[in-house]
Amino acid sequence: MARYKRFVAIGDSSVEGLNDLYPDGHSYRGWSDRLAERLAELEPDLLYANLAVRGRLVGEVRAQQLEPALAMHPDLVVVIAGLNDILRPRCDVQRVIDDLEAIYSAFAQSGAQLLAYTMPSRSAAMMTLRSAELKIDRYNEGLRMLADNYGAVLVDFAHEDFSPDSRLWSSDRLHANSAGHALIADALAQALDLPGSDGSWRQPIPLGHPLRRHQIVAREIHWAAAYMAPWIVRRLRGRSSGDGVVAKRPVLTPAIGYVQSGDADR
Repeated sequence: MARYKRFVAIGDSSVEGLNDLYPDGHSYRGWSDRLAERLAELEPDLLYANLAVRGRLVGEVRAQQLEPALAMHPDLVVVIAGLNDILRPRCDVQRVIDDLEAIYSAFAQSGAQLLAYTMPSRSAAMMTLRSAELKIDRYNEGLRMLADNYGAVLVDFAHEDFSPDSRLWSSDRLHANSAGHALIADALAQALDLPGSDGSWRQPIPLGHPLRRHQIVAREIHWAAAYMAPWIVRRLRGRSSGDGVVAKRPVLTPAIGYVQSGDADR
């Protein structure tokens, strides 16, 4: 088991931590902060930075986050990006993989250990992604190839059974909720062979009471009004959910204290 001293996370909203709030109700925690906390239990002097910003495309992650991350000389790097590209109708999946390969190559040459995961198959919980399933499959195949070529630790969520469970996703159907972020952190911790990682994240969640038809219809109407419509409006206006948002943790600082107090700015 390797011990890490500099952990840097780059990517989009998943890495930023949406929608897993700290107790203050204003700042996002997410699986990356949770993983930093686990790593800090082994290495109290661990330094941690999170450069991720919601809404970023892979090309933007490469252009805006790669060089600052490399300058921090990390020995562990998380790279998660691509969903924002795939949701766009004219997405070129090969170009997404090419941008990711440039990122992977740069970190591999620096000596950093890469950590990533495939996109889960969410169709049972997220009707909105069914039209993107073929692109997601191609994206995941590309990630597996990159992991093999650059020695990345890859958690293959696409092959797990838990991912379609809507109870792991927030109401927008794109971001994990607190339970989902905790599960992702546990899976990544096991992939890194951290103590206490026993694979319990793979256990199915006990079944709850099924929704009645009128509840399902009401939920769909709410989702369309609260999330789908604003997303369409932003696309038409050329806007992004990340406009005006900055990285919550742009410099390396001790992980202990930050992850426990939730000092991150939203």
